[in-house]
Amino acid sequence: MLLKTVFVRLLTTAITLFGVAIVVFVLVRVAPGNPIAMMLPPGATEKDIAALNAVYGFDKSLAEQFIIWLGGVLHGDFGTSITLRQPVAELVLGRLPATLELSSIALLLAVALGGCVAVIGARKRGTGTEVGLDLTSGAVLSVPDFLWGLIFVLVFGVLWPVLSISGRVDPRIDIDFTTNFYIFEGLLRGRLDVVGSTLSHMLMPAMSLALPLAAMIAQLLKQNLKEALTQDYTTLARVRGFSETAVILREALRNAALPTLALVGVQFTFLIGGTVIVERLFAFEGLGNMAIDAVINRDLPLIQGIVLLFAALFTVINLLVDLSYTFLNPRLRHG
Repeated sequence: MLLKTVFVRLLTTAITLFGVAIVVFVLVRVAPGNPIAMMLPPGATEKDIAALNAVYGFDKSLAEQFIIWLGGVLHGDFGTSITLRQPVAELVLGRLPATLELSSIALLLAVALGGCVAVIGARKRGTGTEVGLDLTSGAVLSVPDFLWGLIFVLVFGVLWPVLSISGRVDPRIDIDFTTNFYIFEGLLRGRLDVVGSTLSHMLMPAMSLALPLAAMIAQLLKQNLKEALTQDYTTLARVRGFSETAVILREALRNAALPTLALVGVQFTFLIGGTVIVERLFAFEGLGNMAIDAVINRDLPLIQGIVLLFAALFTVINLLVDLSYTFLNPRLRHG
């Protein structure tokens, strides 16, 4: 059953990525604007434009361009960036670690905050504390992530300047890492200065992304906890002398958390997509910031590479969430 599920999901993932590749390839070429014209000086002749079109393959038909590009992608060649004059794969993979670290820290913050609020709300159910937490969660959820970023910049960057508002790490720190995963490699190498600087630069953008997701987790998990607390097994735990907090943490939480897993996985993909604006706001050196520059400069190969990578991340994360849910749910695993 599990192997069949994996095979079907891998097949649908491949089909989805192929469809995304077609849609993105066509859309970026029918959109207004000529990237070649943006590269040439004002006095360029028609001959210069034709020569540059031939270099990037824009003189061929749309179908021919797609076949050539897709063939390169299957061999790991995503083309060359028009504006940066570097291989797209190298540029995208160089920025990917920053976005993954930011998204992962934001997810951890969201799960921690949302889980704590949900447990407190379930423990104080039927009281004014629960009502207050529900109102607060609703208010937090109504504010988009980029607006939270602006609020944090104003409060902690201007009025009370205690955090860094731009960049990924202090430029004065010497970094000679093999990868761009600063936190992970910094911990392995004992470079706590790099880890601390990275986290201080990442705190505000990560919190901007985490707060709306934390509010969603708190609302769903609290509702699941309240339902679990009415079941027979939690009643039996109370009879055995467990405190209400122990019943929630030891008995109800593990069952209530399972439906929340699907939400966290799906929302994590949207959280990664939300890094585009937040990274721009904090001048964070990730994929989202690069994507905006690529769109502004009409860098077609770079746009295609970034969007295809985002699509691959979304499908892989959804696949892992589905498999995790199937594995953790005995009824689905043995169905």
